[in-house]
Amino acid sequence: MKRPRIIHRATFEERLAAEVQRLKEQAKAMAPGNARDTVLRKARQTETAARVNEWLSSPGLQSPK
Repeated sequence: MKRPRIIHRATFEERLAAEVQRLKEQAKAMAPGNARDTVLRKARQTETAARVNEWLSSPGLQSPK
């Protein structure tokens, strides 16, 4: 049984940036506390994922030809 394919309209980088923005806006609307800290932590993790993805796709890491 095949799973349906998901076709994304935005690039992975764009989706990560949008998620970071959404999480930061969500945190602004929340009162200080554990829930807000969790949302901010998720935003930082998503920013880190974006940086790692950028690093991994950089031309300096291309395999030798």
